[in-house]
Amino acid sequence: MELLGTTTIFLLVCISCLLLFTTWRSTSQKQKQPPGPTTLPIVGNILQLNLSNLPESLKKLSKEYGSVFTVYFGPQKVVVLYGYDAVKEALIDQGDDFSGRGNIPLFKKLLKETGIVTSNGETWKQLRRFTLTTLRDFGMGRKSIEERIQEEAHFLVERIRNTRAQPFNPANFLVHAVANIICSVIFGDRFDYEDEKFITLIDLMDENNELQSTVQAQIYNFFPTVMDYLPGPHQKLIKNTEKFYEFTLGIIAEHQQTLDPTCPRDFIDAFLNKMDQEKGNSHSEFTTETLSRTTLDLFLAGTGTTSITLRYGLLILQKYPEIVERMQKEIDCVIGRDRSPCMADRSRMPYTDAVAHEIQRFIDLIPFNVPRSVIKDIKFRDYFIPKVCSTVSEKRHNSCKQ
Repeated sequence: MELLGTTTIFLLVCISCLLLFTTWRSTSQKQKQPPGPTTLPIVGNILQLNLSNLPESLKKLSKEYGSVFTVYFGPQKVVVLYGYDAVKEALIDQGDDFSGRGNIPLFKKLLKETGIVTSNGETWKQLRRFTLTTLRDFGMGRKSIEERIQEEAHFLVERIRNTRAQPFNPANFLVHAVANIICSVIFGDRFDYEDEKFITLIDLMDENNELQSTVQAQIYNFFPTVMDYLPGPHQKLIKNTEKFYEFTLGIIAEHQQTLDPTCPRDFIDAFLNKMDQEKGNSHSEFTTETLSRTTLDLFLAGTGTTSITLRYGLLILQKYPEIVERMQKEIDCVIGRDRSPCMADRSRMPYTDAVAHEIQRFIDLIPFNVPRSVIKDIKFRDYFIPKVCSTVSEKRHNSCKQ
């Protein structure tokens, strides 16, 4: 009887496996999914990817599998869209289908899914709508963003003059100036370049930029549960982000004590007013934690991207003195030497405007966009991408389209 029972169980297991295989084969034939390299259990495609240069690895895979292909980050399936055409088709032509936020375990750990970068669904929609409206509507008697930029540019020029024509590294000068513009919009005021809190904030940001590119930080996205218990630079990255969080909470507390609801000074004041308006809503997305994370998102995203673009711009222009000469002639002709530039000058400076855009295209600053996920089962270029279980990562390249 015992042998018969064992045989029965074995036959049931075999039949179940056969049924599962038949179902899978039938589904895969009907629903063609994006191709990709062979995966291994648990580790996925980690052995086929260079974690210290992931964009280059995906570039090589795109040559073999095309502009839409599948890779596995550990057990997590990711559909990669490589190149301008595929990204445009997904995010513009089928933008609603790709409107979900993708899963990046490290980002979720650092930003807690409460800020504008990592939140999803209705939370993301409300935060995005409020943030865009607030940043666009910075008039009503307060300093406009353009005036803040002009003011900070004046401080930057004076700082450069104080070097008295001696060699200097412009990297810190540029990041401090950009960070101060972001701070004035979000926090309501700029910092002195020698302010200890400000310098610490910038140092933490620079350190985190380096830590994010370490192999351990990349492995975290494959095996977050395991990496939480292992030492390494990713742990320092997490601690540094908590220090950012503490800093923003301190700024928010100061704003709460001096808030005048009738005259908001900056983004934080506007958010605090919104929190007060929704005080009776137990499901409100506008909380102190959300404000802190969103503030942190805006500061890090705005400061890092803009300052690095300016640095790359200086490096590129050093290679092309003839372009610099032509830009200088246009600047002298339109603006002169006796006033600050303003946004109204842009339409009269087509060459300088074109150079700025070309620098942004050429440097390929962020090869990966913020990952998306599809909100329903969809067809994309004849491939089936199932809801939720597929996280979509976008890869851009800097080839010039005529």
